[in-house]
Amino acid sequence: MVKKNTGPKIQEEKRTIRAMIDIYYKNHEATKINKQMLLTYSHLRLDVCRFGEEKPTCKQCPVHCYRPDYKEQMKQVMRYSGPRMLLYHPVLAVKHLLKENKSKKSSQNLGN
Repeated sequence: MVKKNTGPKIQEEKRTIRAMIDIYYKNHEATKINKQMLLTYSHLRLDVCRFGEEKPTCKQCPVHCYRPDYKEQMKQVMRYSGPRMLLYHPVLAVKHLLKENKSKKSSQNLGN
């Protein structure tokens, strides 16, 4: 049995994902994967993430843990919601950008 990730960073990641999904589905009702399914799936993936509290942002992650159909839907959600996060959830957006920048720097340092 895999240990469930319940730390504060994972919980914040879940809040960010929920906010992005809410923004996307406010204007995109007819999609292949419904809102609740995508939200449940994304939370499940975070619960069992092998990186736990050290998880980088999805964009920087070396492991692509989503099934192809969910991965494609989440890409669409992130592309649409990412820029809008600054309007609707500025604190979450800035924290996410800082985390992504930190992930990018640490992955560059590993390559050197």
